[in-house]
Amino acid sequence: MTDKIDKGPAATPPAGPGASGTPYEAIKAIPVRHYGRWISAVVVAVLLAWLVYAFSQGKIIWGTVGDKLFDPSVISGLGNTVLISITAMALGLVLGILFAVMRLSKNPVTSFVAWLYIWFFRGTPVYVQLLVWFSLPLIFQYINLGPIYKNETVDVMTPFMVALLGLGLNEGAYMAEIVRAGIQSVDEGQSEASHALGMTQTQTMRRVVLPQAMRVIIPPTGNEFINMLKTSSLVSAVQYTELLRASSNIGTTAGAVIEMYFVASIWYLALTSVFSVGQYYLERRYARGSLRSLPPTPFQRLKANLNMFRRTEVAK
Repeated sequence: MTDKIDKGPAATPPAGPGASGTPYEAIKAIPVRHYGRWISAVVVAVLLAWLVYAFSQGKIIWGTVGDKLFDPSVISGLGNTVLISITAMALGLVLGILFAVMRLSKNPVTSFVAWLYIWFFRGTPVYVQLLVWFSLPLIFQYINLGPIYKNETVDVMTPFMVALLGLGLNEGAYMAEIVRAGIQSVDEGQSEASHALGMTQTQTMRRVVLPQAMRVIIPPTGNEFINMLKTSSLVSAVQYTELLRASSNIGTTAGAVIEMYFVASIWYLALTSVFSVGQYYLERRYARGSLRSLPPTPFQRLKANLNMFRRTEVAK
């Protein structure tokens, strides 16, 4: 016979969610204070204020900077800077794709020619290349393409053409390496599958490989264009009236050299800032499908920082 164990009255659950029948207290989360961030922010702000004060006490006529900022000659030079940057970048992009494909070709001749082009234009300064193109009439009096075209070299090599060839051919060498890296980042199985479906090498490159390689190509291409906006200032040496040359001409005649350099710097900063925003959103678009969640936009980041600041103030 089994003994029965008296367990006593059945345990009753508490009346409330707490052990004593009272409701739980709300948890009050206090954000961790990062004092180092505030100290570094104060130090940076003080140094920045000191730099601004130092320039404000220099012998600079700031009124001239404001007066000449929208001068017609400066605006015309600004337009020429944008024009030569876009056209040279377009030429460099086309040449980059062409020579990247040639570099990856199994044909030893085309591969060597592409390597030679990249080696030469990456190995010599762009300033020297501009001067060589500018001095081309000293070597060839005529540009003779037979029945197609013939003209005096001095008439063909205008300042715009010199700037376009100097910047575009140099950029093509860098873009060729960028495009080559993007193409090689695509898995070879993609090409094999395309060939199995009956696509030619050209169709595979255009429809399969290049669209996937864009995710790798776009970020450095954006950086190259931002750099092109600043490198375009070198074409002032070949008499192309872009932003720097236009500003320098005004500064020389008006006796405000340093002030006009500040005018040019302000416009260069404005150009690079605008195109940097465009580059960011272009990179964000091509990042779709490769990231689980897209990075926040600058406005979303600013909103998140403001919300965090408000929560910190409320917690205090």
